[in-house]
Amino acid sequence: MKKIILLVIISVVSCCAEKEHLCLNLKKGETYTQKIYFTSLTIQTINGNENKTNLSYGMNLSFKVLSIQGNVYELEVRYVNMWTKMIAQNRLFEFSSEKHDKNDIFSTILNALTEKSFIVLMTRTGKVNQVKNLENMWIHLFERMPNLGEVERAQLKTQLSQSYGEKAFKGNIQMVTAIFPDSLVSIGDKWSVATQLEGGMAANIKAIYELKKVAGSNCIINGVAKIETANKDAYIKSSNGMPMKLNLKGTVTSEIKIDRKTGWVLDSRVNQSMSGDVRVKDNPQLPGGLIIPMTMDSETIASEK
Repeated sequence: MKKIILLVIISVVSCCAEKEHLCLNLKKGETYTQKIYFTSLTIQTINGNENKTNLSYGMNLSFKVLSIQGNVYELEVRYVNMWTKMIAQNRLFEFSSEKHDKNDIFSTILNALTEKSFIVLMTRTGKVNQVKNLENMWIHLFERMPNLGEVERAQLKTQLSQSYGEKAFKGNIQMVTAIFPDSLVSIGDKWSVATQLEGGMAANIKAIYELKKVAGSNCIINGVAKIETANKDAYIKSSNGMPMKLNLKGTVTSEIKIDRKTGWVLDSRVNQSMSGDVRVKDNPQLPGGLIIPMTMDSETIASEK
């Protein structure tokens, strides 16, 4: 009799363990906001000397739901404002979309990027299927810089695509949004998500997420991931035109608070640590090539407000 009662209690407890449907549940016509703040420290050792680069940037974005087609949201995305700060070789560089100075080319670029919107197709699990119309932003930008030559335009377009192009945006935003499971979960359940970073540095990320807590209208999700550069044998052109390849790997940890109803990220903190080397190929500018040991630690903080 006691065994029967115990089995009934276990069964009732199991049935009462509430399952959460963690996913995006956005409304057509609504606009959702995301503020992203990124900081990083990169250390490269060249001929025994450490070269440190401190980089930070921030942006406010708006996401307006234009339509919902099955499992996919069509979002109109706009950069509300953007800024960048870098300290390298004891020099400070600062740029902002809110700075209006025609002689400050990079601030002018950031300002131009805030004047046009583009389209993102995102699934309910936070995966980005497609980014459209970013090319129109480059056209608009070049219209504001009529004195740029063709070579300068081509170089600028390449650099912008690496930082703000479709592949770069897709990878960066999925670090925040692609966190959801494919099925219902309870507190303590874990699930895996694989994503790719593209743009300046292509990398594969394999993450394990866990539903840690449900508190009122919020859910807390923790994540641990391994990150490793993709296509390690492929050379890419650096900003100075020299061919190089990256061989880096490390870990990513995250703590994320989402709205239980909409699935929208309210607060997120992602810490990433990578190490390895950069290999510059033999070229006329650097005969014999060069191997540069490198470490990179970064933090990305995202919030709704």
